[in-house]
Amino acid sequence: MMKIERLIKMANDIGDFFNAESNKEIAAEGITKHILRSWEPRMRRDIIAYCQQDGAGLSDLVRTAISRLEKA
Repeated sequence: MMKIERLIKMANDIGDFFNAESNKEIAAEGITKHILRSWEPRMRRDIIAYCQQDGAGLSDLVRTAISRLEKA
């Protein structure tokens, strides 16, 4: 199992890349799509669970994107 700290860093790094987009709706959608395409299901499950429990280490933009993963 991948450590949650690593997943948090990866998610925030993706968020930093997409944060350059001025439209935060488009940015959040880009993060969601990237994680759906690139992360294994267990990685997605772990970050979703973390976000639901606390999510303190995640940026606001990344939390928004991850909340969309729950519905995907």
